[in-house]
Amino acid sequence: MDSNYTKAGYLTEPFKIFHLRDEHKLNIDFHYHDFHKILIHLHGNVSYCIEGRSYELKEHDIVLVNAGEVHKPILNDDSIYERIIIYVSQQLIDDYVSKGYDLACCFKQAYANQSHVLRLAATKGSRLADTIKGLDSTLRETNEYANELYQKLLFLEFLIQLNRITLHGGIEYINTFSSNKKIVEILDFLNKNLTNRISIDELADKFYMSRYHLMHTFKEETGCTIGSYITTKRLLLARDMIRDGSSVSAACDACGFGSYSSFIRAYRKQFHSTPTNT
Repeated sequence: MDSNYTKAGYLTEPFKIFHLRDEHKLNIDFHYHDFHKILIHLHGNVSYCIEGRSYELKEHDIVLVNAGEVHKPILNDDSIYERIIIYVSQQLIDDYVSKGYDLACCFKQAYANQSHVLRLAATKGSRLADTIKGLDSTLRETNEYANELYQKLLFLEFLIQLNRITLHGGIEYINTFSSNKKIVEILDFLNKNLTNRISIDELADKFYMSRYHLMHTFKEETGCTIGSYITTKRLLLARDMIRDGSSVSAACDACGFGSYSSFIRAYRKQFHSTPTNT
């Protein structure tokens, strides 16, 4: 039996920052997070795959990955892979929403432009670059006065500056380096129809592909079978519904699971907890 995608990383704070440097080539499987992820690419010959799209990264590119999006980096050679990674909880985003601003605007603008990678027109000497440098320094200066508070202030400034640049047009949305257009269309269709019954034969007919070619190409491009992809996304949707106040049975029915018992088993396997403990 093919397993679902692996959930990677844990976040118990509103946000968390890492500076990672790998000197040996890594082989990272497709995975997803319960939280949003921002990656600032510093060095390395890396392609980044997100939901069927692949991007060739350059230094200082900013990668935005929404919670639940399946992704992985591909290291194309043995060069050093260095990056700053920021995990961001949805709660933090929700805490800073008003009629005048939304800190998730940069994510929404990227989605509207069908991209996950932002490339700044000018990086060196910019206020955003200075803020990133300051954020990075807080990882080393842990004993400095009020370092935790200072890091939070800098992170909020980072999001504000990133959103300002996004809104003022000082950024380029990178098109995919390579992608299978048909698979991207299928992924989009699946994500818009998670609550409906979806069969592989119907997908094959809708997108004019043979059943075998569809299944083979989908797994090659996404790292998982169609069934596992749908199950993972439905479970994520069900979990969000339960967190928002829906009953377990209502979430089970709405997300297209055949039976309550199969839903509970799948949920426990995916999240290592029961729906009532979500």
